[in-house]
Amino acid sequence: MAATIALVVAEEHAATRELDEALRAAGFAVRHAVPGQEHSVAASAEPPDIVLVSASLGLHRLATLGQRFAADELNPTIVVFPQDDYGALEACVGAGFDWVVPPYLPTLLRSRLSTCWERSQLAIAVEDMAAVANLREYERDMSIAREIQAGFLPEHLPSAHGWDFAVRFRPAKEVAGDFYDGFELVNGRRLGFLVADVCDKGVGAALFMALIRTLLRHTAEHTGSWWQDDIVHEVLVDSEVEAGGALPALVSVGAGPLVQSVVGTNRYMARNHLRQGYFATLFFGVLDPTSGALLYINGGHNPPVLVRADGEITTLRPTGPAVGILADSSYTLGHTTLGPGDFLFVYTDGVVDARDANGGLFGYERMLDAVRTPCDTPEQLLNIMDTHLGRHVGQADQFDDITMLAVRRD
Repeated sequence: MAATIALVVAEEHAATRELDEALRAAGFAVRHAVPGQEHSVAASAEPPDIVLVSASLGLHRLATLGQRFAADELNPTIVVFPQDDYGALEACVGAGFDWVVPPYLPTLLRSRLSTCWERSQLAIAVEDMAAVANLREYERDMSIAREIQAGFLPEHLPSAHGWDFAVRFRPAKEVAGDFYDGFELVNGRRLGFLVADVCDKGVGAALFMALIRTLLRHTAEHTGSWWQDDIVHEVLVDSEVEAGGALPALVSVGAGPLVQSVVGTNRYMARNHLRQGYFATLFFGVLDPTSGALLYINGGHNPPVLVRADGEITTLRPTGPAVGILADSSYTLGHTTLGPGDFLFVYTDGVVDARDANGGLFGYERMLDAVRTPCDTPEQLLNIMDTHLGRHVGQADQFDDITMLAVRRD
């Protein structure tokens, strides 16, 4: 038997002295601790292989002792013995503790403790095997979830002559609440693209990411022209008043898919999933690649940055709240135009909230500094942003999901 160190936890008693003598005769190195000091004694030198505890301490003290040993990664075999109170011993044995009883004969005692120790080690091994199996199952499930989530993201962003798109997507965990998408609308006359961030991180956020992304895209792809729907007309009127003039006719062609997608998804989420407490901020843009006109809804999202060819910077502020909070939320339409050489940078809050080892945020100003850096393509812009983020974060763990999408007109 490998166990040679025994710690006896009990008040001074004739039974304790008898047990001590038998243990020493059986070849154990024996240490003693009065109740309440057993943990410090066990941790002060080489840890014991077996801890013999008086049953008179009771089940609660025994359970607490075992938990404290486990917390310090000590795994001695705990065995109870009686100090005249065999009723207390019976209760401990009934709860599953191993036991020894007098007379304490060295050979029999060593054999009995050897059996207890081996059974304890077997139980630990079984628990370790179960933990490893559970971990492998969890990792397998997360791998499947990651693959499924990747399938919800487009393999390619939309493309049109004279336009370049690029994207970066980095989950903080195995799966993410962030997502992006890009697709053709109105028989290819418009390009739709969006970046969204479901509140929270991890599996729950990823499940709602899949739901919200599907609702948005399916509705957008199956909605016709704007003037055929009263809801879209009402939103357009609001936008016209806010903008101080009517939307250009060519711009409004993509309004139907955009408005129906956001309004419909918001209503569905608020009416059916409000109890779960998940919502999403999003920026959904519909681009006319011929004219460069961009129609958009910003639902409570970080304002995308529009960098003009001459270096001027503007931001596309929210035009409504996050999706999934109130069923009757109202949204207005924003519109702008991208000219030759203009960049649009869309991002989630994982960019500005990126933290260094001391918890310092990357922040909005650092992001603007990176966006201002001269470059020729969206891919170069995202490389520059990655460089600035990496320099700030250093060796710190990624705090939140990061998604970045850049668009440039040639």
